[in-house]
Amino acid sequence: MRFLLLLLFSTSVFSQNYPSRPIRLVVGFAPGGAADFVARTLSDPLARALGQPVVIDNRPGAGSSIAAEHVAKSPADGYTVLIASPSSILVNPLINKQSSFQPMKDLAPVSKVSSSPLVVAVNPGVSAMNLQELISFLKKNPGKLNYATSGNGSAPHLAAVLFTRVAGVEMVHVPYKGGAPAVQSVLSGDTQLSFATPPSVLPLVQAGRLRALAVTSRESTPLVPGVPGMAQAGLADYEISFWYGFFVPAGTPPAAIKRLYDETAQSLRLPEVSRALAKEGTETAGSSSPADFSAFLAEDAKLWTRLVKDSGAKFD
Repeated sequence: MRFLLLLLFSTSVFSQNYPSRPIRLVVGFAPGGAADFVARTLSDPLARALGQPVVIDNRPGAGSSIAAEHVAKSPADGYTVLIASPSSILVNPLINKQSSFQPMKDLAPVSKVSSSPLVVAVNPGVSAMNLQELISFLKKNPGKLNYATSGNGSAPHLAAVLFTRVAGVEMVHVPYKGGAPAVQSVLSGDTQLSFATPPSVLPLVQAGRLRALAVTSRESTPLVPGVPGMAQAGLADYEISFWYGFFVPAGTPPAAIKRLYDETAQSLRLPEVSRALAKEGTETAGSSSPADFSAFLAEDAKLWTRLVKDSGAKFD
């Protein structure tokens, strides 16, 4: 009984005092990318809500595994938070069997924060003016088109794998060391298409330097105006989206996770946050609770596991 009372007292004191110093929000990519943009968009409203600075800590490398492992091995005190995508949480452990940690065991989910479709973008030299024409060309010319991605096991890679499986076509995968060089290869004609994040291709589509055939959500979205969803484009059985979420080290006190979740949910409801993310082709997508996010991850893992097996992706 005495131990229980002490535990309840210490938990109450922690809850009242947390946070008492700055919080680090760790990003597994260099400044300027999609993850960095989402993190910086949320850092200011989170700092106001928490009453402490939220400091962005960019730790790029190994497909964001370096950042994820760093957070997993940080003190479980609520002061180190990871923003992560399916690649670092669900995919990398499948393709890198030598990893010294397991994200689903060594990290605790807080909340999903954003979601967006990818854009099927082609070089203007490709004859296809819509997705059905692309599929028709690929069926007549299997393996004739090269698609660029930001690396083996990346969301663009696995989105393309799903496309080839659903559409019944063949393409050649050309992995690059990031989204920017992948898109540049499509621009130059070294490759012919990419399943790319909206921020990386929308300005180029608007300038007429790339052609957008579809977004990877089932329906069209105002985030990418004028571009059809997969159902409208004639491939109704295809759908995939790309999300970011917040994680903390496993063992972080529940009071800290609840406070982080509550303030994240509040920040995601702010109109200025929605507007900022929409400009980059993404939208707020909070979870109803940390448990809800955990259940979402368990279900989402089934899709990514199947795609990794289909792709034969190996660790670079």
